[in-house]
Amino acid sequence: MQTIAAVARQPHGEFTLETVEIEAPREGEVRVRIAGVGLCHTDLIFRDQFVPYPLPAVLGHEGAGVIEALGPGVEGLAVGDAVVLGFSSCGHCARCDEHLPSYCREFPALNYAGMRLEDGSKAYSKDGEAISSHFFGQSSFAAQAIVRARNVVKVEDPAAPLAILGPLGCGFQTGAGGVMRSMACHGGASIVIVGGGPVGLAAVMGAKIRGCTTIILVEPVEKRRDLGRELGATHVVDPMAGDVTAAVREIVADGVDYAFDTSGRVEMMEAVLAALTPRGMLGLVGVPGKADAALTINIAGMITYGQRVVGIMEGDSDPQSFIPELIAAHRNGQFPFDRLVQTFPLTEINEAIEAQKRGDCVKVVLIP
Repeated sequence: MQTIAAVARQPHGEFTLETVEIEAPREGEVRVRIAGVGLCHTDLIFRDQFVPYPLPAVLGHEGAGVIEALGPGVEGLAVGDAVVLGFSSCGHCARCDEHLPSYCREFPALNYAGMRLEDGSKAYSKDGEAISSHFFGQSSFAAQAIVRARNVVKVEDPAAPLAILGPLGCGFQTGAGGVMRSMACHGGASIVIVGGGPVGLAAVMGAKIRGCTTIILVEPVEKRRDLGRELGATHVVDPMAGDVTAAVREIVADGVDYAFDTSGRVEMMEAVLAALTPRGMLGLVGVPGKADAALTINIAGMITYGQRVVGIMEGDSDPQSFIPELIAAHRNGQFPFDRLVQTFPLTEINEAIEAQKRGDCVKVVLIP
């Protein structure tokens, strides 16, 4: 059958809206009619070859929608199910067995290969030209997507806003999960969060859910600082106004219990690392501008103060349990992620990218 998709054909080039052929779902796959798909920085860096990815490609990895067809061997799902689409994992390695699928042994191949691993086939094509698919197991910058069934999380709440749930599958679960699961911030703790984008503001909400009493948001855009306060930040810091380490220690003289960087900027990571209390923890989720970026750590100081630096992938989330948890928190008013979302038609994907880059909106969701 045919569908509409936003196709990436050149690094740093605009996406083109094209009518493409989409295959029927194969063994262990489903076809999902996309209700909405989040626009994430990760989509753009893969388009731009931060990590080599075969072009042309349909990207998109924050989809949500309704199942239209099931491939052979799919159990526990049915046509008509409302679903959020998460990342791919194998389901049988040691980390998957520990309910930590974001550290799956096969994560890079399953999510970044752009094809089915079994035979190298791709779900999309145009005029005989194969177009890379299965990005994060879904490639959801399209009206329909072929998705690995293991990626799919059923939405049991009929009142949940399906069209904007997709970012729960990556950005929002990364921010909230980083605070709630990876670092497991304790009640009464202090935390500094760098970056007031979708991941950082999800972390603010997650810190509030965890009962952190001092939540410091470091963000240069005033509107985002204001929104951070409304969502739970107790203090805000403008990094353009001076020394970030000093500003954080002015709020918490002994240093913060936790720091969480979403910016990917090495100087910001170093600034908040210097603001940690003894036994404090720094969590890293921000992707740096260069693949060889490195963080300088004073080893003697790290040993002396027992401080910890942890890399975090997808918030250590098990999507099958954590996404429903976040949907329930939204229903209860504890995780109002809808306040971060602005929708655009999929046909306006390039305009949406520019709007998000300018800071006109926090989180874009594209509607096919």
